[in-house]
Amino acid sequence: MCAAIAMTTITGHRWVILAGDYDHVLRYFKKSEDNRNPYLANNKYHSRGGLLTVQESPWHSPLVAAFVEAGTQMGYENRDINGGKQAGFMIAQGTIRRGSRCSTAKAFLRPIRSRKNFHLSMNSHVTRVIMEPGTMRAQAVEFVKHGKVYRIAARREIILSAGAINTPQLMMLSGLGPRKHLEKLGIRVLQDLPVGENMQDHVGMGGLTFLVDKPVAIVQDRFNPTAVTFQYVLRERGPMTTLGGVEGLAFVHTPYSNRSRDWPDIQFHMAPASINSDNGARVKKVLGLKESIYQEVYHPIANKDSWTIMPLLLRPRSRGSVKLRSANPFHYPLINANYFDDPLDAKTLVEGAKIALRVAEAQVFKQFGSRLWRKPLPNCKQHKFLSDAYLECHVRTISMTIYHPCGTAKMGPAWDPEAVVDPRLRVYGVRGLRVIDASIMPTISSGNTNAPVIMIAEKGADLIKEDWLTNPEYKVKRQTQGRDAQTAGSNIQGIITLPNASSNISHSDSSNISDRSNIESHSSNSSLINISNISSISNFSNSTHINNNISNIDSSSSSNFTLNYVDS
Repeated sequence: MCAAIAMTTITGHRWVILAGDYDHVLRYFKKSEDNRNPYLANNKYHSRGGLLTVQESPWHSPLVAAFVEAGTQMGYENRDINGGKQAGFMIAQGTIRRGSRCSTAKAFLRPIRSRKNFHLSMNSHVTRVIMEPGTMRAQAVEFVKHGKVYRIAARREIILSAGAINTPQLMMLSGLGPRKHLEKLGIRVLQDLPVGENMQDHVGMGGLTFLVDKPVAIVQDRFNPTAVTFQYVLRERGPMTTLGGVEGLAFVHTPYSNRSRDWPDIQFHMAPASINSDNGARVKKVLGLKESIYQEVYHPIANKDSWTIMPLLLRPRSRGSVKLRSANPFHYPLINANYFDDPLDAKTLVEGAKIALRVAEAQVFKQFGSRLWRKPLPNCKQHKFLSDAYLECHVRTISMTIYHPCGTAKMGPAWDPEAVVDPRLRVYGVRGLRVIDASIMPTISSGNTNAPVIMIAEKGADLIKEDWLTNPEYKVKRQTQGRDAQTAGSNIQGIITLPNASSNISHSDSSNISDRSNIESHSSNSSLINISNISSISNFSNSTHINNNISNIDSSSSSNFTLNYVDS
């Protein structure tokens, strides 16, 4: 639940967000990027020199070249799917650097880790944001570390970047959320907001398996662990450099898509392996596949060369939710993805599966002896194999997520009853609190959420700079509070803080309440440094001040924490 930007491994970011069209946000995609593939690096949709490295995996199986060629045989172009047009096939690019994952921590935090005004607290479980009574100002962040409760006071504002699951959980624990839900759990309602609603995700169909006769796929028992690890660690090569096993990407149109606007509704992830490739060690568990289904369908082909296409639904109509299990911040939230609540979602995936089957039947795959493993799922045997009814049963039996949840703190205008944050990412009705992560997406991106989330962060940084530097609403006299930020920071190890303001900025108290009756929509053109800053540690010595939400922690779910406030 700590503030962090969540990452996936694969790009695919054609998307519109944040008070502007694609051209408006394109510069934020490019700002971070350091594209290492020469054939893409210099076109107008990519850039070099950013902090985030993007490139293809240095290792490819011959199956991915066949996959791209199959797409061209079906009439789709081999193109940059992160460029001007999306429909097409390509070898996947990802946020990797010399064969290993280039996370946002590696790209953005590692270069600044030695700054004196930056502190990162590891192993810290955030429990709530504390609001100032009467003003609805986000005053401090409370977290637990090694059994002690810390409170860090914010001089300017607090940014929630805990992701589409933990951000709504934190907001609701802090009293910001649906009134009926919070009152049911005994949490005092500070602001009635539709937090946790509008959850969206890219649900996919797993289990399509194509056997091949040649040793061209990833088979776990065939690879020598020592040799493969040696390749990866010392030479930055080998199958361990693949993007989570995915080698090829494609965006295709089903009959339900809008071809005139180039809006594909299905994405393919192609991998040179399938459920059977690890002899049942991990993949079946990741998919939540019943042991009985694995044993009947996939165990007979365990460790045989195979490959797969995973169709993913790009534009789900169904909406899920995130709710609190209890007022205990150490209890996992209740996540209801609500996949296929709209029947058209399953029907669209069925059409995607039919296209995937046609791709696998392309002539180019004949050189490998590729053919579909035709063992039917036991619970779908009542349907004719590969009929629409059978494929829908398959879709609902082996549904999978690639972890793209979003939308649970929706960005929207003041008149939108479903909106949680305004177009400047400020929480409605609260001063000094913004959300900058995937939860603010009104509608899920038509591709992987990695690049869009980083774009949101880049754009959000500019919004903060613009507000604090140029917006008169923020130019109010700071009232004396707490102790000096630098002094406070020196009294405790590992506290999250952000850069101090430059000398020409007044250290003002946050008055950025986002009111639905008075919404702002200034465009951002600032290139100055991000200057939100966190100021002080509150001084607590009386354990009777422990919030009710924390004092009743169930020891079975919290590793037997002993909670004591830090006396600073």
